[in-house]
Amino acid sequence: MRTHILGFPSIGKARELKRALESFWQGQSDAAALDAVRRDLEARHWGIQQAAGLDMVVCGDFSFYDRMLDTTLMLGALPARFAPCAEDAPLDRYFALARGHAGRNLPALEMTKWFDTNYHYLTPELEADTPWTPGAHPVLESVRRARALGFTPKAALIGPFTWLALGKARQGTDPWALLERILPVYAALLRQLAPLCPLIQVEEPVLCTELLPARAADLFKNAYAALNTAAPDKILLTTYFGPLTRHLPLALGSGCAALHLDLTRGPGQLEPVLAGLPENMTLSLGLVDGRNIWKTDYARAAAPLERVASALGPERVLLGSSCSLLHCPVDATDETALPPQVRDRLAFAVQKCTELSELKAVALGRGADLLAANAAVLRQWRAHPEAVLPAVRERAAAVTPDMLRRAAPAPERRAAQAAWLRLPLLPTTTIGSFPQTAAIRQTRRAWKRGEINPEAYEAAIRAEIAHCIRKQEELGLDVLVHGEAERNDMVEYFGQQLGGFCFTQNGWVQSYGSRCVKPPVIYGDIYRKAPMTVSWSTYAQSLTSKPMKGMLTGPVTILCWSFVRDDLPRDQVCRQIALALRDEVADLEAAGIRIIQIDEAALREGMPGNSADAAVYLQWAVDAFLLASCGAAPATQIHSHMCYSEFNAILPAIARMDADVISIESSRSGMELLDAFARYDYRNQVGPGVYDIHSPRVPDTEEIAGLLRLALRHIPKERLWGNPDCGLKTRRWEEAWPALQHMVAAARQVRAELG
Repeated sequence: MRTHILGFPSIGKARELKRALESFWQGQSDAAALDAVRRDLEARHWGIQQAAGLDMVVCGDFSFYDRMLDTTLMLGALPARFAPCAEDAPLDRYFALARGHAGRNLPALEMTKWFDTNYHYLTPELEADTPWTPGAHPVLESVRRARALGFTPKAALIGPFTWLALGKARQGTDPWALLERILPVYAALLRQLAPLCPLIQVEEPVLCTELLPARAADLFKNAYAALNTAAPDKILLTTYFGPLTRHLPLALGSGCAALHLDLTRGPGQLEPVLAGLPENMTLSLGLVDGRNIWKTDYARAAAPLERVASALGPERVLLGSSCSLLHCPVDATDETALPPQVRDRLAFAVQKCTELSELKAVALGRGADLLAANAAVLRQWRAHPEAVLPAVRERAAAVTPDMLRRAAPAPERRAAQAAWLRLPLLPTTTIGSFPQTAAIRQTRRAWKRGEINPEAYEAAIRAEIAHCIRKQEELGLDVLVHGEAERNDMVEYFGQQLGGFCFTQNGWVQSYGSRCVKPPVIYGDIYRKAPMTVSWSTYAQSLTSKPMKGMLTGPVTILCWSFVRDDLPRDQVCRQIALALRDEVADLEAAGIRIIQIDEAALREGMPGNSADAAVYLQWAVDAFLLASCGAAPATQIHSHMCYSEFNAILPAIARMDADVISIESSRSGMELLDAFARYDYRNQVGPGVYDIHSPRVPDTEEIAGLLRLALRHIPKERLWGNPDCGLKTRRWEEAWPALQHMVAAARQVRAELG
């Protein structure tokens, strides 16, 4: 029985990669310095895996920005617009695709959520007529260096079917016709890796979804025959984020040496897999959860492990993480400030490596003491009084269908809202946050450290809000926001004011590139302690005669962007959050805030990959949004925001949310996303993002006006808004200010064209 993980976080325990990237982007360091950080982090992470007793260390999991982008560059699949970057230094070209190129006015690749996670990948743009020049993949150099340092490397690659399935075809391109172009590139790399690795991890999580069309499934067997010829008896076909259902025959018939299953997300797949497993195929069991922070229940995990070892023999069993540990923080050792019942149950990436070795010992009958210690921790957790609060459970059980409906249908609400709003055509607004300057962050740190008193902190934040209101009025925006200067994060801020949450000191997780988030931890039943946003919103409204949006994060997004307790179903946790937000909506409305935005950026993200599980999820997820929002009066305008997801499959769910206005990311796709809204005949108001806030590039007025004109082909002028793709928290004022100026000017220009 051998042990391994599917990937380790790239970012570093102290976010070393984040700092190195931002230093490089700002011209404060060079490519050699950035590469030195990479080499140090990789070697450190291999050492952690080996010290934990794992039999192989994973290579190819590290990326400067995104592994899908690494694969795109290996294949040479650069969109035609990046041809001017062909002769640039490799890292300059790499980051031009990731972040855009301001000097050449090149927008970045689109960014989309990686399956049902909060990690963003860069979407391949598939253009059949564009010449491709294959390049190197960083995995080869990493494997060679790992061997030189004395490690046993396992190479990791994104598989060709996942890469193609997640790409976006341009100009009528048939993505599956490109398979014959990319397979030789994969095969060439596999031939180089095969003599260096005992196994090569080829990741095809798309097999756990319904994204593969019938034509692609027909091509799968022959494609993998070619790949297995290039690396005989070496390929570990790797699936995760769900069970193998529809595509189980493809996996079992792939001819690969081994198959990896995510048994945390799909425990029921084990028996069908065992029933059809070829005699020469090894089975890798993902029993340590790569997407949560809780210790593994050794007794529960050992049962399937012992079952498979008995059926196949230990030599045909691999024990691994369910997926890459990218989705976990690095090390729980320094988390000393948490409640004891939480701290004792933590297992971050470092600890999960050790868990695999311990679980192996338990399964082989050599870990009775480990099993007993693990059981004791779990008993203490379940007995804690904050785990179950009767009043919270009773309120959640008492929700009625009437609480999930607005008091009036959408047309009546629109008329009631228009009567007091009196907005122009194409009203302009922003998504909520404005730049979080160094001064704001310094003020917040000083307050948390006790260096300034609460009165001084509140005065500083009020001054920032007043500044933000003045800037928006100067810009000429139609609906204003208070800027969220008091919020460190759109989920953490609310978690800090809700019962049942706690927070790590250094539990950072990569979201994309250098962007990291520190998810809250849900460990008990959830309730609102006091109003959370009312004072800031009402203060902001007192400074302007223009309408002010109250800003809330929705229940599904709070759930998806937190580490969630594993002893209560997720839908029940989400209902508790929704009830707390319903109380906040009522208080905002009572205080005179009559536009309330409840962001559900993660609604699509949280959807499982197979249709049966997705239908169940969408039912309770939309119900949670309705529970949070439907207490509002008809004249109160409810907004929601979603970003960086493919929405086609969930438009009925979006329509059932019945938000008066929905804003969505659209600029990187050139408003293509709105095709689905038009085909579905979506009837409420829509604010498609008209510029990409994740790039430092500032679009000009004509570019934004062009996007608004494209939007008008899909959305009637009476129902169209103008706004950025997302919040402006991560941008500098020097970037946000001119972009918003151009956005307002573009809206006025197109408004005039409409007469």
